[in-house]
Amino acid sequence: MKPLLSALFFLLTASTPAADVFEANLGREAELPKGKEADGIRGDFVLRNDLFEAVISGNQPNRRANMSTFYGADGISPGCLYDLTLRSANNDQLVIYAPCGHGPVSYVRILPTENRAEAAVESVSTAAMNAGIYKRHEYRAKDGHQGLFITTTLRNETDKPQKTNTKADFTRFESTGMASGGINWSDAINPAHKTAYAVSILNVTGIESRADTIELAPKQEVIITRFFAVGTSPAQAVGESLAANGTKTGRIDGLLTDEKDQPLATGSIRIPLGDSTVLAYPDDKGRFTLQLPAGRYEFTATDLGRNEVKANVTVTAGQTAKPAFGLSSATAIQFDITDESGKSLPCKAHFEPLDPAAPKLNLGPKHRAHGCVDQYHSEVGQFTVQLPPGKYRVIVVRGPEYSHLSQEITLAPGKVAAFKGTLKRLVDTTGWISSDFHNHSTPSGDNVCDTDGRLINIAAEHLEFAPTTEHNRLYDWEPTINALGLAPFIKTVKGIELTGSRQHFNAFPFEPDPLIQDGGAPIWNDDPRITALTLRRWQGERADRWIQFNHPDLSNMFIDRDGDGIADGGFVGVGSMIDGNEVQNGPGTDILHDAPFRVTRKPGALAAKASTVREFVWKQLLNQGHRIVAVGVADAHSVYGNGVGCWRTYLPSSTDDPAKIDWAELAPRAKAGNIILSTGPFLEVTTPDGKIAGDDVRATGSIDLKVRVQCTDWIDINRVQLLVNSRPHPDFNFTRATHPQMFQNGVIKFDQTLKVPLQQDAHLIVVALHETGDMKTGFGTSDYATMRPCAYNNPIYVDADGGGFKPNGDTLDYDLPTMGATADKARAILEAK
Repeated sequence: MKPLLSALFFLLTASTPAADVFEANLGREAELPKGKEADGIRGDFVLRNDLFEAVISGNQPNRRANMSTFYGADGISPGCLYDLTLRSANNDQLVIYAPCGHGPVSYVRILPTENRAEAAVESVSTAAMNAGIYKRHEYRAKDGHQGLFITTTLRNETDKPQKTNTKADFTRFESTGMASGGINWSDAINPAHKTAYAVSILNVTGIESRADTIELAPKQEVIITRFFAVGTSPAQAVGESLAANGTKTGRIDGLLTDEKDQPLATGSIRIPLGDSTVLAYPDDKGRFTLQLPAGRYEFTATDLGRNEVKANVTVTAGQTAKPAFGLSSATAIQFDITDESGKSLPCKAHFEPLDPAAPKLNLGPKHRAHGCVDQYHSEVGQFTVQLPPGKYRVIVVRGPEYSHLSQEITLAPGKVAAFKGTLKRLVDTTGWISSDFHNHSTPSGDNVCDTDGRLINIAAEHLEFAPTTEHNRLYDWEPTINALGLAPFIKTVKGIELTGSRQHFNAFPFEPDPLIQDGGAPIWNDDPRITALTLRRWQGERADRWIQFNHPDLSNMFIDRDGDGIADGGFVGVGSMIDGNEVQNGPGTDILHDAPFRVTRKPGALAAKASTVREFVWKQLLNQGHRIVAVGVADAHSVYGNGVGCWRTYLPSSTDDPAKIDWAELAPRAKAGNIILSTGPFLEVTTPDGKIAGDDVRATGSIDLKVRVQCTDWIDINRVQLLVNSRPHPDFNFTRATHPQMFQNGVIKFDQTLKVPLQQDAHLIVVALHETGDMKTGFGTSDYATMRPCAYNNPIYVDADGGGFKPNGDTLDYDLPTMGATADKARAILEAK
């Protein structure tokens, strides 16, 4: 009986329909599919069959996939396709697909179906709320089809002709194309994720031809049916679309192996199809599967560092072809990087081809860590990078406190070179931790950087504390940190960048709820005081809540509230409502700039442009009594280029172990301004009684400042300048050229005690920099390579008369700048001085 029961069970389960639809609620939220771009929350609809699973957004307040999908009040997108992945793969790479555009809808609901092998959701916008056009989208899953059938109905219910949009909003991809049959395909931002999509129009009725905008006569109805396929590669997704539109196809069941006949999971297979070439990707067993129309094709199997292999493949409808490709040994460098105790270290390698005829190196998109342009960021010190044969200069670094390793390596075809070395902790930062309070990954929406890529980037650049600050979404990086094994190297707290059309804010800590819109974040307000107060009280006030201005327009915030060019005091009181302010955001090093404006003209531009120098305005505002705590951040949105590491913030800490960092302990020090900003040099400024940046000190006649600057072996400084009440003091301008005896050539570059005479209250800032230096050794060809090494402290406030510190009101020879300065106006202001 047992064999009979087993056979009966198999028949029953094999014939059981898998098509299903449900609202993610009442405990079923755990069934929402996951992935890099997964955005499902409670109240959305999960639609799935035997091959895929999808999320259709519910009609919930402010429903958006993320902040940047679509901006503005009409940027909501209920009733749209948010997520699509192969069944149980949890590998969504789609931000949104909105048939005929996005906007408010009347309702989204499950649609009853008679066929048990089908399931459906419909989204409806009534004519009354949609300018007279009835709009309905039906999303239907059918067992056996690796994609969604999407049927759109548009009907003019007015008595006049009406124009309406039929173009879909489809985002966000960088590798796209059109295959034969008008099929649009899109590959994942990081092709290593191996998920791709293809969209085809199956049928259009009610109009002769579809255009992005059509005009409907009164009562005219148009129906558009699309198929939205998902696959492990563009080639597979295109093949599924072809099969769905009735094209007779044959199957490909291919195999990719290495020189030892072992399955090869990397690499790709190029297949010409129509006007574009589509890629197929092997799985972990080296296999790649897809459908193609009958015909003869030239397949090309490639993998970086290996030879190409071509083969002609004949596809017959209804049959399976089994091409196999054996690739040669890989040309590669095998890294083994440790610290001085022999432990593996996160690090970054960058590669410079030295052969004159070598093409530009491309290890992958700038949004990921494992191969981005000509760099490789790794969470561990043991990794292998495949490269074309040739000669390279290879540099390995781990931020500005560690040494660097450099070798010239010639790679013969098919050979693996070893790169083994120790990164030494040269700079002694005992009692301080390095941090960056502002960075992003793909949940922010305005970028597509892998979250794991961001965190590997942070670890490789040796940032020890990095709060989670995604745009308009309470979020938590800690699970990804733990999954990557980076808990010994990075500490985070849950936070947000709250963003709108004017001033942006970073704030932390909070507690996100990932199953509600924006993780439970508040709404931004145009008045920064309201936003600051909202953030201060959100989820209850707490002593360690940090609120900072991001890349602020200080003229708008503190000088010219309405932007009319007339000083009005800005948003009165806002300075007391924030804890910090990004004086440094990105690679600029203008702390010694002597005017409030720059006038520049970009190459090819017709007009010059005036820009406000934030550092100079900050110095002016300090003299007006605004104790604005300065922080330096990267505001990173990619890994290569706009990654982390340009500016960092050093904070005093009772522990030098990142895993033991406690933000509740750091917060009072940060709020007090005990902060050093740096692109690399480690600067210490202390008074005889131990006062540091941000502190108040009493002194009569003079004060001693102990100034010490350390740099790793790839960074140097050649100038130390003291600012007294924001002005460079001519007697405290030390350079290697004018005061060579004060500078050293080891790790310690400068170690002097400066006796500063004071006749009145003063705030003191020490700037250490290299006036003509760069950071190329640390950043290679990335944008940050041209930065100057630079560091400075938040002011030490000196009370010279015992009456408490009083600002001197000096505006540094310029009026406080108002908003809206044109190039001509800025030029006139500058020339008048």
